[in-house]
Amino acid sequence: MALVDFAERQLTLKLVYYGPPLSGKTSNLRALHDKVDKLNRGRLMALDTRDDRTLFFDLLPIFFRTSSFSFRIKVYTVPGQPVHEATRKVVLAGADGVVFVADSSPDQQDANRIAWQNLIANLRASAIERVPVVLQYNKRDLSNRVPLEDCDRFGDPLRPILEATARSGEGVIPTFFELVGSTWDYLDKDLQLSTKLGIDSAAFRVALAEHVGVVPNATIAR
Repeated sequence: MALVDFAERQLTLKLVYYGPPLSGKTSNLRALHDKVDKLNRGRLMALDTRDDRTLFFDLLPIFFRTSSFSFRIKVYTVPGQPVHEATRKVVLAGADGVVFVADSSPDQQDANRIAWQNLIANLRASAIERVPVVLQYNKRDLSNRVPLEDCDRFGDPLRPILEATARSGEGVIPTFFELVGSTWDYLDKDLQLSTKLGIDSAAFRVALAEHVGVVPNATIAR
């Protein structure tokens, strides 16, 4: 659950990028790190194995302050390999929002489904099954990518899909803003953030865009 200090007027969010091995979770964080203004980001901490797979987790802290509020956003990835299931559960615990990074490769569709089922199971186990989950299909630059209309929407035919090529940074920022915006709206219902902090969803998005040095331009395929 988000950490909200109304006395200090500070909000801390925990966001997690989840998905099958090598789908591009860490590439998303690296691209995000490159795009966020240096004054508003911390050090990207990554622990990788020799084959470039995430061993434990990545963490990218993003922070900014308006004239009267301060926000901290901690962005994590989880390891995709099943052997690190315990680590995935620990990292996912307490998440306020999730990006599921699916692989657009035709031969990875079963891996996508297995990882999605694992995510849903772990969300339930952590009692956070109501948090928003944004679906991104990465590696859209592949010549043999699965057509968008054939991409698995995991039981919801109306589930929005965001497309990305994380290695080049394309689609990373729209995914991030969709996640942060959905997370704010979700928390606002329970915590009345707009009323207590005096900043509504639209104003929060504008403040985030201004302070992380990017402009949100999310195009969601439906």
